[in-house]
Amino acid sequence: MVLLQRQGRSVSTSTVGRILTYLKQHGRLIEPLRYAISARKRRAARPYATRKPPDYVPRRPGDLIQLDTLDLRPVPGVLLKQFTARDVVSRWDVLEAHHRATAQLASQFIQTLKQRMPFPLRAFQVDGGSEFYAAFEEACCRLGIRLFVLPPRSPKLNGAVERANRTHTEEFYEVTPCSWKVQELNEELLQWEKIYNTIRPHQALGYLTPLQFLEQQGMIANKNPSSSHMC
Repeated sequence: MVLLQRQGRSVSTSTVGRILTYLKQHGRLIEPLRYAISARKRRAARPYATRKPPDYVPRRPGDLIQLDTLDLRPVPGVLLKQFTARDVVSRWDVLEAHHRATAQLASQFIQTLKQRMPFPLRAFQVDGGSEFYAAFEEACCRLGIRLFVLPPRSPKLNGAVERANRTHTEEFYEVTPCSWKVQELNEELLQWEKIYNTIRPHQALGYLTPLQFLEQQGMIANKNPSSSHMC
């Protein structure tokens, strides 16, 4: 319209629309094929993971454990990955560092959670990261742990574990002269994890520790039940 007006031609928008519609319908105006230059890589279909149902409300520890990874870049040339898990009911956290974040390591992290979370693992919630596909998804299915995956670009829905990563960054990494070798770092993380779960008060829990909260509610179980599923 602007170009036509610059040429001294006066025509209404509706007239131009009717002309374009007529030309398209009669095959005289064909739009060019579009070629994506920044197409996102399509993920494979998820055989087990689903969106969390709107009516799924976590009420017991283990009903919803949010998982995420945290990049650790302490000095140039060093990059480690921390797997972080937070139970949204009890605020119980588990941390584990690795050189990489892969689906195989994420599936091994489930075994760490089974050992260090004092209640059954019933459901995980993850983002669309590649480390939470393949072997990780198969492990969840095999163990009978529900797996909820977030919609694209919605990290706020995993806000509990996002907040956990911030807390561990501010209260451990930024104030502790820790090692940057994986084995030694995991030993230090385990000590911090114990402090976090059993000594540090949590405002969201009425200034109880996660352990005190679980004991007060009578919610500590001795073992995580395992089950087999056809995946």
